[in-house]
Amino acid sequence: MKIIYIKRETKYEKRHTVKMGELTTKVTYIKKYLLGLPLKTLHKYRETYYGEVKDCGDCMLFV
Repeated sequence: MKIIYIKRETKYEKRHTVKMGELTTKVTYIKKYLLGLPLKTLHKYRETYYGEVKDCGDCMLFV
């Protein structure tokens, strides 16, 4: 087992944008792990319906 490693995980989330309203999209998290415990999230991005990749800072989490 590695001591420090980076893992990419994709899951579906409901997001809310001003232009489109509620949006269910795949969000990919790139996290840094130490002995199997997550240290921090390095990057978080989502893919649009048209295939372009966007940062998750432009949309809010829909609760």
